Amino acid sequence: MIEIRTGEELRRISAQLRRLDNPELKKRFRKELRAVAKPLVPLVRESIRNIPSKRGYSPEGLRAQMAKAVRVEVRTTGKDANVSIRVDGRKMPTHMRSLPSMAEGKKRWRHPVFGNREVWVTQTSRPYFYKVVRPAGAASRRAVNRVLDGITRDIS
Repeated sequence: MIEIRTGEELRRISAQLRRLDNPELKKRFRKELRAVAKPLVPLVRESIRNIPSKRGYSPEGLRAQMAKAVRVEVRTTGKDANVSIRVDGRKMPTHMRSLPSMAEGKKRWRHPVFGNREVWVTQTSRPYFYKVVRPAGAASRRAVNRVLDGITRDIS
């Protein structure tokens, strides 16, 4: 997960929007924040699909499931107000929920070969997320700032 904007300013503007009680403005605020982060989703999905594999890419395989789990999350209330892109482990099959973080990590990880607990293999991680999102971070921050400035002008 990468945070595009500090939560403090998002919380401040969200609180002002709640006081105004203008549902259309709230809806526009969330929609514009989501639109800023949305172009990064296909980049992350493509990076996941390009993770090297001896078997090639399969539309039903692990990489395809990880690619489907990429989503934009906009939170404008609470302590952790943020705009983030995440590979949501909750969207993965139950026994694979930690796979997105292990695949990105620096550590090696072990798993049984096709569920056979007698034969284990050590797998190296293949970072896919931050190498794609970091270069776009500065542009995304500027875009979020533009959205925040526009909404702030509308509130004033």
